[in-house]
Amino acid sequence: MEEFKLAEKEFIELNDLLKVTRMCESGGLAKTMITEGRVTVDGKVEIKRRCKIRSGQIVAMEGREVRIV
Repeated sequence: MEEFKLAEKEFIELNDLLKVTRMCESGGLAKTMITEGRVTVDGKVEIKRRCKIRSGQIVAMEGREVRIV
């Protein structure tokens, strides 16, 4: 499992997280993956691309998992 550090921020939007961690090559692909229900947050499908992801959460897509720290 990979880790992503929020640094000084309180949260990161889901679509931005997918781009920053290179789970998706582009914002368009991130949007598609989210709206198709292919991304989970803490084990539940998330379809809101601007969902606020905070420390302690786990985002998964196609076998990759990222823990937010």
